[in-house]
Amino acid sequence: LIVPSGMLYGLGVRTAAANGRRWPWWRTAAFYLLGLGSLTVLTCGFPGVYSAELRWAFTLKISLLLFVVPLLIGLGKPITLARAALPPAGITRLNATLSHRLVRFFSNSMAAPLLGLALFSTFLTPFFYTLRTDPVAEAVLTVGVPLLGLMMALPIIEEADFHRSSAFITLEFVFVFIELLIDAVPGILLRLNGQVLDHVTTVAASGAAWFPGALRDQQLAGDLLWFICEIVDLPLIILMFMRFSKSDKREARSFDDLTDQELADLNAEHLRRGR
Repeated sequence: LIVPSGMLYGLGVRTAAANGRRWPWWRTAAFYLLGLGSLTVLTCGFPGVYSAELRWAFTLKISLLLFVVPLLIGLGKPITLARAALPPAGITRLNATLSHRLVRFFSNSMAAPLLGLALFSTFLTPFFYTLRTDPVAEAVLTVGVPLLGLMMALPIIEEADFHRSSAFITLEFVFVFIELLIDAVPGILLRLNGQVLDHVTTVAASGAAWFPGALRDQQLAGDLLWFICEIVDLPLIILMFMRFSKSDKREARSFDDLTDQELADLNAEHLRRGR
């Protein structure tokens, strides 16, 4: 996932330059150092190595893959770069992909947080152990969770490619605010529960001496999930507010460009629909 993403982005920067479009260096640096760099650390560093044995390491990896890594990758504006690099036929295919019903569903800010909540709710069940230890589940989560996070982050960061009305964005804003708070509930339950919820009470045989006990491990996982779900609220809400402001200004300009007759016709049509 990391190597192909880096190669495609580099090819996009090179092609955009050949097309006469100079791509900002800081966006390239953000994509590679912050985006792919954080993805590499989480999957190949401490969280990735110990995620099968430590609940808190697994929770740290998954929550950051969902909430933080997509925001950092989004700083590189991959969709905007694709538009600058692709030929007209490629842009047409890109537009068709972005407008596909499935993509629009997962990029809806009211749907993606619910999927995140469903994922974190499995941490309260015995399935939590399977997610940590099964190689297939680990591979699916390592690829799928960042993609889900990108579906949630890109409509906010690359607002021009996901047109929404101001009214719809306002509804999304309220819903996401509530959902991001609700996403912390599994973390709270992990922290406050006095029983090991995945029913695995023994420490892995390969565990180091500093490994915490099963209950303490679960509590640490709850602390991290609770903290990350709460702290990530602020940048997402700020980005959504900026998105709403841009959409509102764009709609205001579109009304200003109307002639008096066009505005009168629009008002008449609105009144007819209200009857």
